[in-house]
Amino acid sequence: MSQRIGRVQRRTSETDIEVELCLDGSGQLQIDTGIGFFDHMLTAFARHGLFDLKLTCRGDIQVDAHHTVEDVGICLGQALALALGDKAGIQRFGHSYVPMDEALARAVIDLSGRPYLALQAAFHGLQVGGLPVGLVREFMRALADQARMNLHLDLLRGSDDHHGIEALFKACGRALAQAVAQRPGEQGIPSTKGVL
Repeated sequence: MSQRIGRVQRRTSETDIEVELCLDGSGQLQIDTGIGFFDHMLTAFARHGLFDLKLTCRGDIQVDAHHTVEDVGICLGQALALALGDKAGIQRFGHSYVPMDEALARAVIDLSGRPYLALQAAFHGLQVGGLPVGLVREFMRALADQARMNLHLDLLRGSDDHHGIEALFKACGRALAQAVAQRPGEQGIPSTKGVL
């Protein structure tokens, strides 16, 4: 089986992004968005999903982190959709619970072709390491929209925002790894409709 790879380039007046995502990797990473904590979260996501990810973004972070974070979510979602192709033979569904000290996160994914984000998470501060906590939702929404997936994320408990956000990204990566995996015996599209 050939490797499933999605490549995206996107240039706007606010961001310049290049992404290469390999779903059949081993967690090889080259990530640079200019926002250290965001890089750390993308690293956790890809490493725990065992995805190979090359991602660079030059964004207007002197203005705000918003454009960079949302646009990276858009491009990563597009790369995921490209890598999946028609989705023949995949598991389609995935779920994961990830603890990180006092925090516990749950991610549940359906690569249904119908984008939807349900995110329940209470954060306690305004930002972690230069990343406004509200942008976690913007990133996940952009990712779900562009990958056309149903994504449910819940921070079930947690008092430290770093731990809570990191647990969410790790859980998302692990659930996605399940969903994109090849299902033994599945020959076609995993849907009664015949298309996802």
